[in-house]
Amino acid sequence: MGINDERDVEANMQIGPTDTGMVRLFIESNGIEIPMDFEPEEAEEIAEEMRAAAMAARSVKKR
Repeated sequence: MGINDERDVEANMQIGPTDTGMVRLFIESNGIEIPMDFEPEEAEEIAEEMRAAAMAARSVKKR
């Protein structure tokens, strides 16, 4: 499975601060829970990557 392989899977995602000063990305799907904790600086880097990906996605011609 790669970045361009589509899947028909529903998932819930939550993002927020933890009580230990981390940023948590929490994904739940089909009874599986995946908590991912990041230092604030790492979370900012991920946010920048998401913004760059969103900009690149806007420039892709729709099929």
